[in-house]
Amino acid sequence: MSHTAHIRSHRKPRRSASTIAMRTGVAGGVLSTLAVAGASGSATAAEPVTQTLELPTLTADLAAQVAHSADVTQQAASSYELRAERDAAAAKAAKQAKADLAEAKKKAAEEKKKAEEAARKTAAERASRTAERTTLSASSDTGSAESAGSSSVAPPSSGSAAAIVSFVQAQVGKAYVSGATGPSAYDCSGLVQAAFNQVGISLPRVSQAQSTAGTQVGLDNLQPGDILYWGGAGSAYHVGVYVGDGMFVGAQNSSTGVVEKPLSYDPPSGAVRVL
Repeated sequence: MSHTAHIRSHRKPRRSASTIAMRTGVAGGVLSTLAVAGASGSATAAEPVTQTLELPTLTADLAAQVAHSADVTQQAASSYELRAERDAAAAKAAKQAKADLAEAKKKAAEEKKKAEEAARKTAAERASRTAERTTLSASSDTGSAESAGSSSVAPPSSGSAAAIVSFVQAQVGKAYVSGATGPSAYDCSGLVQAAFNQVGISLPRVSQAQSTAGTQVGLDNLQPGDILYWGGAGSAYHVGVYVGDGMFVGAQNSSTGVVEKPLSYDPPSGAVRVL
């Protein structure tokens, strides 16, 4: 003990319970304040953690949106591609249809041209026969014996039916030309006249007169060298030469030229025999 302890004025004053309680309350308040501050600080420090936890959610939503946009873009691209393919197919079909139409028009024009050419040939043959008839009429007006028939035919001085047959068969394959009398081309009466000239017999030039230039014979009694005619006697429009075995030779038309055919090919109307 201090040597001054027994002196009242020198003793340390004792702390009262209220003072201790007050100090305890102050200390508790300070500690509470620190605790609150610490909690507040802890909450503030935790905020980044909360935000970090939300980032995956935001990233997943963004990825979903991107994926959706990609799907929409892909669908749009597919739609455009399909439309382009359809447009290309339609254009190709239109082009093919146009080509088919052009081809059909071309074929129609060719067929029309062929038909017109055939019609011209037919008209030319008719004109040739009409010209022969006109020539016959003129000969009848100016001549005398030709219209009467066989009196205009000179008697044969030489040759035979075989020579006539041989001659006309040698001309097979040559061209038909209206008004031609040989040697490279003939019309029907020109061929007959040239054949009989080979044996020294002078025949009228036209088919009408040749159809009455000899003795009329029946078609069931033909002999080689007989003159066949088509049409009426004296008005025949076509003539040829019977060569035997049911065959005849004639300059038929511009399409066939001089041909050898069976009588069934173009049955004649009648026949005359000069030899």
